[in-house]
Amino acid sequence: MSEEALRAAEQFRALYEEQLARLERLSAAEKKDMTGRPLTIGVAGGDGIGPMIVQVAEAALNKLLADEIASGQVRMRPIEGLTIENRLALNESVPKETLAAIRECDVFLKGPTMTPSGGSMTSANVMLRKALDLYANVRPVRVPELGIDWTFFRENTEGEYTLGSQGVQLNPDLAVDFKVITRPGTERIARAAFDYARANGKTRVTVVTKANIMKKTDGLFSEVCRQVAADYPEIETDEYYVDIMSAMLVNPEERQKLQVILTPNLYGDILTDEAAQLQGGVGTAGSANLGDRYAMFEAIHGSAPRLIEQGLGDYADPESILRAAALLLTHIGRNDLACRLSEAIDTCKAQGAGVSHERGITCEMFGKRLLEML
Repeated sequence: MSEEALRAAEQFRALYEEQLARLERLSAAEKKDMTGRPLTIGVAGGDGIGPMIVQVAEAALNKLLADEIASGQVRMRPIEGLTIENRLALNESVPKETLAAIRECDVFLKGPTMTPSGGSMTSANVMLRKALDLYANVRPVRVPELGIDWTFFRENTEGEYTLGSQGVQLNPDLAVDFKVITRPGTERIARAAFDYARANGKTRVTVVTKANIMKKTDGLFSEVCRQVAADYPEIETDEYYVDIMSAMLVNPEERQKLQVILTPNLYGDILTDEAAQLQGGVGTAGSANLGDRYAMFEAIHGSAPRLIEQGLGDYADPESILRAAALLLTHIGRNDLACRLSEAIDTCKAQGAGVSHERGITCEMFGKRLLEML
């Protein structure tokens, strides 16, 4: 065996043992009890446009939760150190002290973070999802006038992303990356999707794979989803390959039939951006990352470095992070406050008060108008 092959075999052995250990941790995971103590909401601005848009969302949360904050039932906690400058200086995707502070929170509102191109530094998002075991990425998309009312459940900790920075460059002409799907990891995201469907009166869950090509990994995902579906006989379950699903999302007749969409990691990442574009763009959609112990809420777009470079950062649209803040409020049981926030966003846009460079409406101006409506 060549030296290159031996090196690759050793790396694969280490990755295999790492994933076996992860399987054991999945089985031992316990749910976090949030009863009987103050609720702590962590907030981090992130990079690029992040601090500007998060400031608007934080102000909205402070106003909506003012009584509970004053009584000590809710605490807002700033999370430091999640900037690209600090992460590069420490050569850590998420600095240890920052991660420790996040673990002391119950829920976390996070601004977009930048991931360096090339190198070995993992995305801060991927690192946080793995470290906090945030296995369910939940993204609602609503366009009533088009008959669209979808909720995506994307598996968040496996697939191509879990080992995305640990592939093997065998030689200058050959590189191999790895994809991981586990039975317990798939079962818990599937149950989260079906439980949501049952609790919210949904009658259809659509599973998305490419099991005709990725026969082992996507094949396992498909198999486990079918097994879980058997426990929910009142819910119709079907399956589409990801290429056909991407076409269905833009098919006016078929897309109105979709309700809950259940996907592995990579396919969900791509499809939810496509879906958000139908809603008005990635700037209009929020995202929830849920686990049994922690929950993180964020915009689905990035830090928009080009907007900053062009001197247009003041016109960053905070809608996506505000939608994420509404998801946060729903998650902690403040459904009425979530509705107030969502309605205020919609009203601002309907009245022409949304962020617009053409009309000279900045992020800060939109934020002030939003607070007046809350």
